[in-house]
Amino acid sequence: MDGPAGSAPPPLVLYVGGLGRSGSTLLERLLGELPGCTPLGELVHMWRRALIDDEPCGCGDAFSACPFWTKVGELAFGGWHRLDADAVLDLKDEVDRTRRLPGLLRARPPAARAARLRAYTDLYRRLYLAAAEVSGADLLIDSSKHASLAACLRLDPGIRLRVLHVVRDPRAAAHAWGKSVRRPDARPSSPEQFMARRSPAATALHWCVQNLAFECLAASGRLPVPVLRIRYEDFAAAPADTLARVAAWVGYRGQPDLFEGKSRDSACLSSTHTVSGNPLRFTAGRVDVRPDAEWRHRLDPGDRVTVSALTFALRRYYGYGR
Repeated sequence: MDGPAGSAPPPLVLYVGGLGRSGSTLLERLLGELPGCTPLGELVHMWRRALIDDEPCGCGDAFSACPFWTKVGELAFGGWHRLDADAVLDLKDEVDRTRRLPGLLRARPPAARAARLRAYTDLYRRLYLAAAEVSGADLLIDSSKHASLAACLRLDPGIRLRVLHVVRDPRAAAHAWGKSVRRPDARPSSPEQFMARRSPAATALHWCVQNLAFECLAASGRLPVPVLRIRYEDFAAAPADTLARVAAWVGYRGQPDLFEGKSRDSACLSSTHTVSGNPLRFTAGRVDVRPDAEWRHRLDPGDRVTVSALTFALRRYYGYGR
């Protein structure tokens, strides 16, 4: 990875952003197989799902029993018991929301929230530093996806941030968000037994907001963030090429070669310590990367028209025509 010889800079954080259900978890898992890389999952959800609900880590252990996260908590905060999760959630609700994006995308945050923003990003900076020390990695992958969190993190000079912006055809996203998928990591007492669902119209609007926010991050003047955009469809069609492109962009020295066979679309995943996210985070062993175009014959024609109309301009900008 990048970094001057003889120094120990903060770890580079690759933030995977975009609307969920766009193949980001699989991409994170594949990148996490590169030497020196450690995937952390969706840290934005850890405050409730890990600290309060004690949902399992990607390794299968409950969060409170996972040796990796126990060490991270000790290094970052002197132990997780010293962190008030409810207070963190209140802080998150105050500064890290989609409706706060107009203020967060400015070069300087609103003065009324500057102190609270610093307190919020300080939590992530401590987490990243501790996770890097425990894992020995110099590249951490945070697949939180939310544009609002990326906008918050970019304001902290102690966080070396790069954003991988993942885009998927909004009609495919609408189909994926309409599915009912049970969360295998949810505790019986958790109100979130199923992954969140959205209507096609709500998905289309959210798709526009999230992707436009990442475009603004890339175009930011005084506080620019390096942003690399990839399309899910390109990744699914040529996973080895996409992985090599991303690896080179973050400064990986070497030739990533995780794929097997002539088709170059099959790889082996090892167990990881990821918190929250798509059920794929529990997968270990061989995984095949295949394009998912189920929406083409499953999405209701009326919903397809609605999504196509609401996303027309941005959809065409990303190359999604008829």
